Amino acid sequence: MTPSSDRKHLPGQPVLTDTVWADVLNAVDKTYAELVAYQEQLEAKNHELDALRRFMGSVLQSVSDVLMVVDRSQRIEEASSSLGQLVGQPGKVLLGTSVTDVVMDESRDRLTREIEQVMALRKPATIEIDMITADGPAPLEMSIAPHLDDRGRAAGAVLTGRPLGELRRAYAELSDSHKALQDAQAQLVRNEKLAALGRLLAGVAHELNNPISFVYANAHALEKYVGRFETYFEKVQEGASREELVRLRKDLKLERELRNLRTAIDGARDGSERVRDIVADLRRLSAEGSGDLARFDLSETARVAANWVERGARHDLNLAFTGADKVEAFGRPGHVQQVIMNLVQNAHDAVEGLERPEITIDVRQDGNRAVLAVRDNGPGVPKDQVSAIFDPFYTTKEVGRGTGLGLYISLRIAEEHGGTLSHCPEGDGACFRLELPIAGEDA
Repeated sequence: MTPSSDRKHLPGQPVLTDTVWADVLNAVDKTYAELVAYQEQLEAKNHELDALRRFMGSVLQSVSDVLMVVDRSQRIEEASSSLGQLVGQPGKVLLGTSVTDVVMDESRDRLTREIEQVMALRKPATIEIDMITADGPAPLEMSIAPHLDDRGRAAGAVLTGRPLGELRRAYAELSDSHKALQDAQAQLVRNEKLAALGRLLAGVAHELNNPISFVYANAHALEKYVGRFETYFEKVQEGASREELVRLRKDLKLERELRNLRTAIDGARDGSERVRDIVADLRRLSAEGSGDLARFDLSETARVAANWVERGARHDLNLAFTGADKVEAFGRPGHVQQVIMNLVQNAHDAVEGLERPEITIDVRQDGNRAVLAVRDNGPGVPKDQVSAIFDPFYTTKEVGRGTGLGLYISLRIAEEHGGTLSHCPEGDGACFRLELPIAGEDA
């Protein structure tokens, strides 16, 4: 007898055969297996969610910046511990409260509008707000980003704030460091200018000593001549006879002294004019680097600068000027003269020891630029050192002969004038090219 024969068959009901029951049992087994597998997947997902929740919790606990997640009604769903520390309340107490409860009154409307705009446009934004803390308002730079759900709809916003107090203190410290660097740099510039003036001191003293000594000697000669003429005129006033006056005039050699008197006066005037020219050049030197921007003759400035270097030169220089006699440039003549002096001084040092030292200064106009080139017939700049010659403190001179700041300062002065200073690789020896604007609008 089969199992189905034991079942009572009711009229109108379908007959459940063994095959049907087997199919039912198989379906039940399959469904149960699927439920078990689904349960295992859910448990795995729960484990992942727990791990993710713990990770997010550790993130919220560890971040130093303020972090908040708000819903569409702008109520806090998640918050970092740093937020609670900043406002002086536990983070859990803040959950469910409005984000505007932790900001100052003047920041609430602006924060609300920005969150609404971020959710509507789905674009991040950054604003500055003041949060409420136990120590008073605390400025924060708040970055706001949209929080999207699975369907891509705005479910709220994520707010990240960084306290600006520390940033501003860091910026202040950076500004102080920058100012200290600028002061040190200015001191280096002054030291280099003093070094340049020191190199000229001997030549300046010699240049002043010669005309002053000449004037001094002529003054003594004039004093002697005046004494002889006073003696003669005293005899005239006493009523001396003609014969006596003629004899006295011959004894005092007044005819010769009269000619010498004219020579002494001319010599004293020439010496005084020489001193005047040297003083005028000293004033034009502008050692402090001051002066207004103006048009000036670059050719004349180059001649004055070269003359100063020549005065302090340790050996004779064969200086040659080529190009135009007058080229107009725009800038501070005292600054440009300092640059040219540095270039000529470097050329002078490069040709020292040569049998026939030569330095050529070429000035000409090239389009809307005034161009000056200083070339020497020295050994030139080694190719492996060309890239470093404008670096501060870089020098090929022996100790005590250079500070390594001449070309660096000259480059900065040229750039401040809207010009350039570069090394000319072509030709023998060393060559440096200075370009300056010729009109104020180009500077």
